[in-house]
Amino acid sequence: MDERAAVVSIATALQESKLENLGHLGDRNDHDSQGLFQQRPSTGWGTVEQITDPEYSTLAFLKGLKQVDGWQDMPLTKAAQTVQVSAYPDHYAQWEQQAADLVAEHWNK
Repeated sequence: MDERAAVVSIATALQESKLENLGHLGDRNDHDSQGLFQQRPSTGWGTVEQITDPEYSTLAFLKGLKQVDGWQDMPLTKAAQTVQVSAYPDHYAQWEQQAADLVAEHWNK
């Protein structure tokens, strides 16, 4: 996938985990959400071992994004929300510039 997919992915992970590969947080956990994208085993994202593997969870997010018709032309918040189904979909927007800067800095290195 392209640079835009990387921006959407990184912004999403920044919002969900601040790019920390979070395990189970006990009482602070949102349901059974874990990993960079706070994916949930109970909703079909994979096993705990899988969704706490950064490569697996990123590829799972990208697979979900790829299935969203027209994601390339959507605002980042809508594209991320369509995949993630977050309680706070507008919060992804605050990370868009930081994610774009990270991708621009590292994409072709």
